[in-house]
Amino acid sequence: MPVTTSEVPPATTGGTPATPPPPAPGTRGAAPRRRAVRRRRLIAAVFVFPALLLLGALVAYPIGFSVVRSLYDASGSTFVGAGNYHEIFQDPATLRALRNSAVWVVFAPALLTGLGLVLAVLTEKIRWKTAFKVLMFMPMAISFLAAGIIFRLAYEQDPQRGVLNAVAVGIHDGFRGDTTSYPTAKARIGDKQLVKGEDGGYRTAGPAEPGSIVNLGLVGVPPKELPKDAKPAAEAAEKPAASGALRGVVYVDFTPGGGGEPGVVDRTERGLPKLTVEAVDAHGEVAAEATTGPDGSYHLTGLPAGSYTVQLPAEDFAPPYEGISWLGPALITPAIIGAYMWIWTGFALVLIGAGLSAMPRDVLEAARMDGANEWQVFRKITVPLLGPVLGVVFVTMVINVMKVFDLVYIIAPGPVQQDANVLALQMWLVSFGGGNNQGLGSALGVLLLLLVVPAMAFNVRRFRRSQS
Repeated sequence: MPVTTSEVPPATTGGTPATPPPPAPGTRGAAPRRRAVRRRRLIAAVFVFPALLLLGALVAYPIGFSVVRSLYDASGSTFVGAGNYHEIFQDPATLRALRNSAVWVVFAPALLTGLGLVLAVLTEKIRWKTAFKVLMFMPMAISFLAAGIIFRLAYEQDPQRGVLNAVAVGIHDGFRGDTTSYPTAKARIGDKQLVKGEDGGYRTAGPAEPGSIVNLGLVGVPPKELPKDAKPAAEAAEKPAASGALRGVVYVDFTPGGGGEPGVVDRTERGLPKLTVEAVDAHGEVAAEATTGPDGSYHLTGLPAGSYTVQLPAEDFAPPYEGISWLGPALITPAIIGAYMWIWTGFALVLIGAGLSAMPRDVLEAARMDGANEWQVFRKITVPLLGPVLGVVFVTMVINVMKVFDLVYIIAPGPVQQDANVLALQMWLVSFGGGNNQGLGSALGVLLLLLVVPAMAFNVRRFRRSQS
């Protein structure tokens, strides 16, 4: 009969039971290590849980909710499937926003990266480069709201308020010279002496011969718009004309306080200085030209015998140059991109400057010793070595410009806001800015997410590759 293990008595040595065998070498201390690992994982989970909770509440849940909401109509009660996504590519306003967003993506990141690279290289060898970088980086500390208000004022059409147009007007007037126009001036109603031309100028209805006096009265010029050096015109109007010349005055045919006789130069009526007066012959050619003095007087000399028409050309009545329409439909998107570059140029400069500082100098010096000039060193060595940094800056800017909203909303005036519209602004407009269609707005949000995700994934992969 076989004997089972339970029936075998324990081995003894000298009448005492033998000690159990020691544990295997690989199992000694395994349990404490497992408990330590579990403890560390538990502690890590406790610290990570709040972050995961916030990530889920602020990122995962809104994304999921937006995806679901985009499948319903404006009221949120009727399932429409891909109807909202189909409407995105049928709505002219949304298509314009897509086009403008494409313009932003094509130009803004490239301009910022290029400008940051140039500034980083130019400031590399100067003594005050740190102060310059701090100065360029300061706009990053300003909110987009404040920056939008600053540039909205800078882009104002009125040169008295808009600094850019003040500079443009100053440059224009400096090249054009000292000219004056009176855009509100016009002939008195019922005046049969002056006839308005198709170009906006005025000319005398009848001919005049050399030696004649032709006084031209205009109205519609407010006293506050008269130059400070304007003098009364009565004395100059009484002077006789020389032979072979036409003379007279161009004056404001209006007596302040009332009185006076229309068509007659009264004692208190002042002349209009710095106007161009022309004598036009029978063939329509300008035979003589003069500029009125402070009392409005003019003197057209050197005229052969014949009949002439005295003319005030259209430029005498043209409105003054008021600068560039920065906030007009044609320039609104470039103007906003300029404001965006002002904010983010410092970021590109600092990041590229850091990459430039870490670049091995021996490679640059070796290229210079081999005879390469600075342009060749920049193009064939500096730019290739800075490729990873330039890629990070470019992709980061692509992600940022896809989400731009504040500057467009603040800088673009209401009438031209649609001309500057971008996807992020269109998403807000159709959802909360009067459209009240959160289904379509959610679809735009999902579209924007899908456009941004590839750039984000590319950036993350590049960061991981640089760390490996």
